[in-house]
Amino acid sequence: MPAKPPILVDLKFDPETVARILKTAFADRGSINLADPVNKHRDLTGIDYALLWKPDADLFTRAPNLKVIFSGGAGVDSFMNLPGLPDVPIVRFSDRSLTTRMSEWVVMQCLMHLRQQHQHDKDQRARIWGKLVPPEAAEISVGIMGLGVLGQDAAYKLKVMGFNVIGWSRSRKEIDGVETYDSSQLDEFLSKTDFLVGLLPLTPETTGFYNAALFSKLRQGGALGKPVFINAGRGKSQVQADIVAAVKGGVLGGASIDVFAVEPLASDDPLWGLENVFITPHDAAVSDETALFRHVERQIARYEDGEPLQFVVDRQRGY
Repeated sequence: MPAKPPILVDLKFDPETVARILKTAFADRGSINLADPVNKHRDLTGIDYALLWKPDADLFTRAPNLKVIFSGGAGVDSFMNLPGLPDVPIVRFSDRSLTTRMSEWVVMQCLMHLRQQHQHDKDQRARIWGKLVPPEAAEISVGIMGLGVLGQDAAYKLKVMGFNVIGWSRSRKEIDGVETYDSSQLDEFLSKTDFLVGLLPLTPETTGFYNAALFSKLRQGGALGKPVFINAGRGKSQVQADIVAAVKGGVLGGASIDVFAVEPLASDDPLWGLENVFITPHDAAVSDETALFRHVERQIARYEDGEPLQFVVDRQRGY
């Protein structure tokens, strides 16, 4: 039996971690790690499978005969516009670990805003014994935009914490215990939302989606007075200058942002200094490399056994 061609890996993750785990991953076929300088000019024309996250711009020119492309994350926007993208199945990463991490982050941010953690932090630095009386979670409506695997899991866990949860997606989803809305009901959804959680994929329609006009439609006068914007979806889906203006102008009472149009966030960006704005460095749901490689192995086994691939991207929708 001829040897199986290795898996092409071009992941802009921590290179030492990727290299270490690849030593034992894909034991039946091996891998070509493009982060290794020895592979800089290697012939890739015989490669069947590629695992990618923010790959080099010429990747598809160098590897023109791919059969399946695997994304290193839940999204696929890091390579969808690269030249030469072949017409083959594209599989996004879906894993219990990634889903759990995202829900942890979303719940944590909602709780920090609910319990006014920014004021406790401020009081601690000033050595002030400042007691607060925050509302209960049940008094806050969390509106989740994006009801895929991540959004649905976050909704379930927020409900466990006592929040009222509503959800929005382009086409309406049926979720037990969650009032849901579709694209035609956007304004109604926003008018009922105190904490807006962004988990939308990046598509032409969602680019710049979270902007001044949208923030102005969120509920004012709720249990905390002002609405809050929480985004762990995609950085290019938000207009950062509008977030700054909305917080400064009192349209938003605060924000939690994990993703940015340009990363890392510039040290002089005004978001850093805003009160009640929590910044995290795109680590809300970092992909676990071991889980990622196992996911790829499972999907390749399905494909080669004639079973349908899971988590295949709809190219027309972009997710």
